Amino acid sequence: MTIKDKIESLRKELNTHNYNYYVLDNATISDYEFDIKLKELEKLEEENPEFFDPNSPTKRIGGEITKNFNTITHKNRMYSLDNSYSKEDLLDWEKRIQKNLGTTDIEYTCELKYDGASINLTYENGKFFSAVTRGDGFQGDEVTANIRTIKSIPLHLSEDFVSNFEMRGEIILPLEGFHKMNEDRVANGEDPYRNPRNTASGSLKLQDSAEVAKRPLDCLLYQVVTNERKYKTHFQSLNAARNCGFKIPDTIALAKSIDEVLAFVNHWDVERHNLPYETDGVVVKVNSLQQQEELGYTSKSPRWAIAYKFKAEQVTTILNEITYQVGRTGAITPVANLEPVHLAGTIVKRASLHNADQIEKLDVRIGDTVFVEKGGEIIPKIMGVDVSKRAEDSLPTKYAEHCPVCNTPLVRTEGDAKHYCLNEFGCAPQITGKIQHYISRKAMDIDGLGSETVDLLHKEGLIKNYADIYELTVEQIIPLERMAEKSAMNMVEGIKKSKEIPFEKVLFALGIRFVGETVAKKLAKHFKSIDNLSSASFEDLIAVDEIGDRIAESVIAFLSDENNIEIISRLKTHGVQLEVSQEALANQTNKLESKVFVVSGVFHQMSRNELKKAIEDNGGKVSSSISKKTNYIVAGDNMGPSKLAKAEALNIPIISEEDFIEMIN
Repeated sequence: MTIKDKIESLRKELNTHNYNYYVLDNATISDYEFDIKLKELEKLEEENPEFFDPNSPTKRIGGEITKNFNTITHKNRMYSLDNSYSKEDLLDWEKRIQKNLGTTDIEYTCELKYDGASINLTYENGKFFSAVTRGDGFQGDEVTANIRTIKSIPLHLSEDFVSNFEMRGEIILPLEGFHKMNEDRVANGEDPYRNPRNTASGSLKLQDSAEVAKRPLDCLLYQVVTNERKYKTHFQSLNAARNCGFKIPDTIALAKSIDEVLAFVNHWDVERHNLPYETDGVVVKVNSLQQQEELGYTSKSPRWAIAYKFKAEQVTTILNEITYQVGRTGAITPVANLEPVHLAGTIVKRASLHNADQIEKLDVRIGDTVFVEKGGEIIPKIMGVDVSKRAEDSLPTKYAEHCPVCNTPLVRTEGDAKHYCLNEFGCAPQITGKIQHYISRKAMDIDGLGSETVDLLHKEGLIKNYADIYELTVEQIIPLERMAEKSAMNMVEGIKKSKEIPFEKVLFALGIRFVGETVAKKLAKHFKSIDNLSSASFEDLIAVDEIGDRIAESVIAFLSDENNIEIISRLKTHGVQLEVSQEALANQTNKLESKVFVVSGVFHQMSRNELKKAIEDNGGKVSSSISKKTNYIVAGDNMGPSKLAKAEALNIPIISEEDFIEMIN
């Protein structure tokens, strides 16, 4: 046996032992024997560096230092899930997908919703390639070196699966390991960690992978993302993934109806307390991958999946004070300052009271004993008041009349739930809030510039709006607290790079009220430049698909304000992209203008997403359901029979993939 053969044989044997122990929970070798073989492999690799493999079992022990975690754009967006809290919510969801698919023949998978840190693992040709955190769903931080230390994640696949794919899952810290870590910390005089979820998430960003390797992290996987059509159902793809080495929980189950889904929910609402890890609900998915494609996505979530959240834990505590926060739009949010209380793994000190109507509805008062729970077990909120414990001299809460920061009288317009401070350009939280929104990941994504730095720059008088950031110099930044020359240079470089961000993101970054990512994209696509948008009338705006009166009025008000006109003029001067690039325009036509398409079935020359993008790039609109407004159905293989029947009943032309390509060419 050659040295190379010996090294490869040891790697294969150790990978098998890792899988047996960490995935199957069935050790086939003693720890001592494993360590002897691992040391033998380490020695051979050290003496023969030409046979280096980043996925060798020896890399599981860590040691790689990552000082800066690179931001990586996800190849396939990581969407969030819509939440449900009742049988009625699930029934409504089922009706929506039945209507969209045109059939009641739908099978579901039920999976536990693991409480950890979402991760996206990329594999190429059967080997682990990279790992990226969820981040904001569009991009996250690369944590490959740290993930490589988690022994339940396969670095080489044991058998044929799909060649290039992404594996989505949750990095968790099992309860036994979490409690052992805390025992060790307390014994060493350190504060214990608060909860497994935050500890797991924080572990992924430790700079020394050897420290990560010491933590008993695990990874539970729940989705295969690939363009290959090897499997027909989600359940099949997970079973195949399990067979080639991935840790797929055996709690996953198939369900033929929502009643079967609810039986699964009811079972695990009780049994979850016996699990070795934390879970906060059940994820229900349409099992058929073809039906998943048919259903597609909203701007935030897949239509084919929903999360059923277990009833949140509720505690009582004392409301000590009500304070008021000012948002970037001037919206005022009342905040309940509470006597600290332990709730769902964290210490809760504050909870949102939403608005004046909510305070009046709950009749919540300072000194009250209040019921608090976490909405979706994430955001604390006050659910009610224990009136029996209220003091006799208690007085109703009088809502604030002036801005808590700049003392400007608050205004509440008819039909609006919130009060507003209208001192847009003189109220500090509004000024810094707008800049913080501008630099955020989903907007201009400026590296080296964070929220705290924005506050500091404003406090020092260096910036008053987001146009000012383009005039910052390294010399101005270095004297600031916690700033060094390298940090200052990175910030200025990040600001310079933001000038390459496309117009649709710049438009979102401007912070126009009611103009979120999706609306910004529609407006940018329709009007092509900020100048065209600025000169658009109310009628021009509401003529754009899905743009209503409220958005139109907000856009006009923003773009006719003298302060905003000046800021936009300065952004132009600094080279910020305030029009659609020539490159993007070259790929767009109006050939399909005012035409509505439904895409259905399996395609061969283009993916469904490529087809939809081609429709939109040529001025058409993609709809998820067939109606009288539909102009064409682009049909691939296995188009649903009920959709076909509906199309024929409405006399809607059905065209092939080839017909569509000819249409746009």
